Amino acid sequence: MHRSQQVEHLGTSISPATWLVAAGRPTDPGEPLNVPLVPASNFILGSARAYSRDDATPAWEAFETVVGGLEGGTAVAFASGMAAAAALIGALGVGASIVLPTDCYAGVVGLVEQGVARRGWTCRRLPVIDTQAWITHALNADLVWLESPTNPLLDIADLPRICAAPRKPGSLLVVDNTIATPLNQSPLAMGADAVMHSATKYMGGHSDLLGGVAIARTASLAHELRRARELYGGTPGTLEMFLALRGLRTMSLRVAASQASALTIAKRLSEHRQVHSVRYPGLTSHPAHTLASTFMRGYSGVVTFEVKGDAPRADAVCRTLRIVRHATSLGAVESTLERRAAVPGQEHLPAGLLRMSVGCEDVEDIWRDLEQALNSSHL
Repeated sequence: MHRSQQVEHLGTSISPATWLVAAGRPTDPGEPLNVPLVPASNFILGSARAYSRDDATPAWEAFETVVGGLEGGTAVAFASGMAAAAALIGALGVGASIVLPTDCYAGVVGLVEQGVARRGWTCRRLPVIDTQAWITHALNADLVWLESPTNPLLDIADLPRICAAPRKPGSLLVVDNTIATPLNQSPLAMGADAVMHSATKYMGGHSDLLGGVAIARTASLAHELRRARELYGGTPGTLEMFLALRGLRTMSLRVAASQASALTIAKRLSEHRQVHSVRYPGLTSHPAHTLASTFMRGYSGVVTFEVKGDAPRADAVCRTLRIVRHATSLGAVESTLERRAAVPGQEHLPAGLLRMSVGCEDVEDIWRDLEQALNSSHL
């Protein structure tokens, strides 16, 4: 597995884990060690900071510093992942051409469908595994939007090839890097124009905030994103950014723990008599395992599996859990599980498909809980 990743800090190359802890902190004597919570909407005039919707708060600035350095671009924080996505997508003009994955976050699909209906956009949906189709359609698309791994099927795109391929002049190639996290892959270094995250997930990591961030490869795109945030009011909350920054400090530890446990859980699920199939890029049985291993530094903590039987049996697994929480979202310290076909807009998925976000509990406790739920739901 490719593992090299370094961040420049004060003229020295350091690991991402160190960057997450060290970057974006006060440095002058007498200042607090951590960026303080500053609940202010406006500031005394006479400096660069006047109004928080336009000029940020200290936690928001520090959050952008940490994330931007980690992704290798300029970060712009937003109130949610959808606000970040809307800023990237909303600038498209009338008649724009868009390419989306067939397995794509439902909120992004909804944004594009609205543009198709109201602004004459055209949209083509492609499986991310069809690399040549993405390369071909990128030549004429105004927006190329990729997810890898996809949510919830965990398909893998050949990001190095697609991001480096020729594109229509003036177009935008965006990678939703939420599931992988910047710790596991670096799309900007591969040639993407922008990366976005739901900071609600692995960055915040504690199921207690909504936040988003877009990271631009160029200063001009970063300026456009800031302007969109200002005009459309997608600014992040003061408390939310304070919590997100605190979450970033431990992201390396949390991601390492969750993806180590996820591999163990995925292997055991693959051998369970009540499980029909398991999708996890870290398994050698995953069709894109070899490809993912060439550019990913880890496979994240999300495991998707399909139980044998119908939707009621899958629902019974969710209801029978004792430690793993029956809840949506992903990337937090607690393990969660949900039946994705029960979510509006996801009805096309297999009825028994369960998406699990493996958290930071002891892996043996996670497995015992999951095993008892699988066994008791099929009695």
